[in-house]
Amino acid sequence: MPDEVKPNLNEAPTHDAQLAAESIASGEEKAPKVDFDADYAAAQKFSVSEVDRTGEGAAAAEAATAPKYQISKPEETKVQAQSTGNPDDYLELAKEVGNSRTEGVTNVSDDLVQQALEKGEAKK
Repeated sequence: MPDEVKPNLNEAPTHDAQLAAESIASGEEKAPKVDFDADYAAAQKFSVSEVDRTGEGAAAAEAATAPKYQISKPEETKVQAQSTGNPDDYLELAKEVGNSRTEGVTNVSDDLVQQALEKGEAKK
């Protein structure tokens, strides 16, 4: 449903807007009608490009967002500890876990990542 624009002389930001508001208020010009629903429906048509409505758009989007490198999926392995009933086995395990806080800690730099990527590509 179209809404009628009601000009307010006090809110006119420019001289031209003030003149237009005065001419509408005096009846020299008709107030413009605005149909927000129709404007919104028209805007929805422009929100998706023509290419995106076809299979080409989907293929282009897939190609643009595809990863550069193939990443292998990790395999799940299950380890079941055999209970021995020997407290020395538990102490040995506790020592290994305690030392793991300092093991395997390293700084990963961009150069190291680049070297890993190059080594991964060489196997292809």
